[in-house]
Amino acid sequence: MSVERPLEADGGWLDPGPFLRGVAWLDEGRPVRADPADTMRLPWDTGERAALPIGVRLEFTTESAHALEIRYRATVPGPTDALRDLAHGFALWNRHGMLTEVFTEPAAEAVVRVAISGGRGPFTVHPPEAQSPVILGVRGIGGPIAPAPTAPRWVVHGDSITEGWWSTRPAHGWPAVAGRSLGWDTVNLGYAGAARGELATAEQLAGLPADVLTLAFGTNCWSRVPFTPAMLYETTRAFLDLVRQGHPSTPLLLLSPVLRPDAERTPNRLGATLGALRDAMERATRDRMAAGDGRLALLPGRDLLGPEHLADGLHPNDNGHQVLGLAVCTALRRAGFDAG
Repeated sequence: MSVERPLEADGGWLDPGPFLRGVAWLDEGRPVRADPADTMRLPWDTGERAALPIGVRLEFTTESAHALEIRYRATVPGPTDALRDLAHGFALWNRHGMLTEVFTEPAAEAVVRVAISGGRGPFTVHPPEAQSPVILGVRGIGGPIAPAPTAPRWVVHGDSITEGWWSTRPAHGWPAVAGRSLGWDTVNLGYAGAARGELATAEQLAGLPADVLTLAFGTNCWSRVPFTPAMLYETTRAFLDLVRQGHPSTPLLLLSPVLRPDAERTPNRLGATLGALRDAMERATRDRMAAGDGRLALLPGRDLLGPEHLADGLHPNDNGHQVLGLAVCTALRRAGFDAG
């Protein structure tokens, strides 16, 4: 999702910028998930996924509006595109659950109306992420709307599991689940196929404002780009060192890879099992904690999910994302990080 100012000043349309949450960087007004001034050092797959507005959403309050209208522009898939007939879905949530969901037919430009119920808010609208709509304006119907109060900013970095793959709605991915439970502004920097401990990403995280950080990479170090345990141990140490240069005392939780049955005891091309890689990552984290990093916590991922929580043997289903999100919430609270 990206944002442009409304084309007209009349009609009650408001600049959507103050309503946007989950924004990491802006590239000529468009929310992106990697630093646009530092893209040349990133792998192509990271850059490709970073262009998608995963986790970017609208948050507002209202005293009297009975509906919210969103004016947006989107790219309509071509006639042979597999997503040609995929409707644009807009879901209204509060912290307790989904209130309503509206679907519109793919269109180059449209206005969607979302009915409001459930008090004053704050409310969250999750737009369709894959279609990357450009939000042109928002307005309340029946009364004014206001941007939701700011909340602690939680930056989450990981791979496709963090990006939310196999969750059926944007609001169902585990970072969204956890952020909603905690009342935080979740910034999702999950990059499907990537998140292999790229040190350029660590430097970008170091420069990004955050009240709390979570790192959840490592799975793609078994297959996409094979690592040995020694390599991942040193990569984890270096990644944490670089992040800490920008966030020396920011609460940081490291979540090691969750269950992947086909990889747990299967050697990759360098002879490493996912179990051995996970152990190396956890050992590097514990070593840093033992050396005095009192604002660092570890959540071992192996036993958080069972096979029944996996949609394809790798990515969690909706129930798995829910279980994982709540486990992360518990770990953050036990570490004393829940105050932001």
